[in-house]
Amino acid sequence: MKSFNQVQFVTIDGDEAGQRIDNFLLARLKGVPKSMIYRIIRKGEVRVNKGRIKPEYKLAAGDSIRIPPVRVAEKEEHAVSPKLEKVSALAECILYEDEHVMLINKPSGTAVHGGSGLSFGVIEGLRALRPEARFLELVHRLDRDTSGVLLIAKKRSALRSLHEQLRLKQMQKDYLALVRGQWQSHTKVVQAPLLKNILQSGERVVKVSSEGKPSETRFKVEERFEFATLVKASPVTGRTHQIRVHTLHAGHPIAFDDRYGDRDFDTQLASTKLNRLFLHASSLTFIHPSTGEKMRIEAPMDKTLRYCLQVLRNQKS
Repeated sequence: MKSFNQVQFVTIDGDEAGQRIDNFLLARLKGVPKSMIYRIIRKGEVRVNKGRIKPEYKLAAGDSIRIPPVRVAEKEEHAVSPKLEKVSALAECILYEDEHVMLINKPSGTAVHGGSGLSFGVIEGLRALRPEARFLELVHRLDRDTSGVLLIAKKRSALRSLHEQLRLKQMQKDYLALVRGQWQSHTKVVQAPLLKNILQSGERVVKVSSEGKPSETRFKVEERFEFATLVKASPVTGRTHQIRVHTLHAGHPIAFDDRYGDRDFDTQLASTKLNRLFLHASSLTFIHPSTGEKMRIEAPMDKTLRYCLQVLRNQKS
């Protein structure tokens, strides 16, 4: 059993204020099931300023919280126990860090968080890497097979500021994608509404549909090859699988996309030894939540993507 076997008394500071008590406890008591969190709140074992509260109670600066002892089964703790070698590998991926934000170059094949049968995600790994950090949360997400810049907030105030930038479309995300065929230079914007479906297996599949949410991606040709094009994709909206579906809609699916791709195109790339989705979040531009400075962080491509492009360039010459 893992246990938080002593009563804890916590005083809320300004950075923690504004969040719901249930969310605060879920973050504080990592590994404790949601059902247990709600049970101890409902039974009045959690007290704020010596009084009972409801799960939706919003914390204020200066609130004093009594958290009772709780125990959680070992297997539940093990479910989010990250593998040590993956944790140490994440340390090598950090592009920039200060007391407010961290940016990493997420490897392809690693999910941003555990769940759906995955015991390890980037956020669990970073929490294991920084056990002293009181707050680490994803600002946005990347698909499991997409590599590149991922932004993490280290303070709740930073998360609020960065989420506001996302909402106001003040954050610029640029991706590099290798797509099938010759991308038409005049196709600078794809505006196609996207509808998300959840299959019985839990898989998410997105399609262009008039019933979907408005979606927009801007494109620019970076480099042309014999039967493929390297494009820069800059999503204006942030829908699930947006770039992957918009390139397909334009008639140019991304290389090695197991959901929206083209097997014949993948076969044409055999000599490049590519074995992963060629979609890479190459740069992120945002306003620093504390200094107000405009920052642009770039993430280099991994050796698999670099080798693929080198082979295609050699074939051109």
